[in-house]
Amino acid sequence: MKSKIIFTSIIVLLVSTATFSQSKNAPQSIISRTAIIKKYYDKKELSELPKGALLELCVERIGVLAKTLPYIALATKPGVTLTDYGIPNNSEYRKAYESQDENTKSYLEITGDYQKKILPYSNKDDLIKAILFYENILKSLHEFEEM
Repeated sequence: MKSKIIFTSIIVLLVSTATFSQSKNAPQSIISRTAIIKKYYDKKELSELPKGALLELCVERIGVLAKTLPYIALATKPGVTLTDYGIPNNSEYRKAYESQDENTKSYLEITGDYQKKILPYSNKDDLIKAILFYENILKSLHEFEEM
């Protein structure tokens, strides 16, 4: 009886692992699925936020831009894959994509650390202007797609 339970548990574990694991050959999204802004703000809303929250918003928007801008000739929103554009899903292109993805992550980590050290010295009004500027760029990307 115990052996049947153990055997069934192992089978369930193997099936669930095979079902939920991602294939390395699966097409990757050109733009990271984390490259989204949950909420856009206006100047009044931003002026009511504490400086710490503004710093986080600024760094977040820079990250979204870094994950989006290099790819606007292909896509402006997450979810579009290389294969959607006829780019072969072979090892050469996957390596190029993975290398770019790693470089972007490294850039964002280094830039985020830098910004968290330097931006606290900025003026609150300038932070608000920067956030609004970044948001305008992101909004214009959505308009760009509609052209």
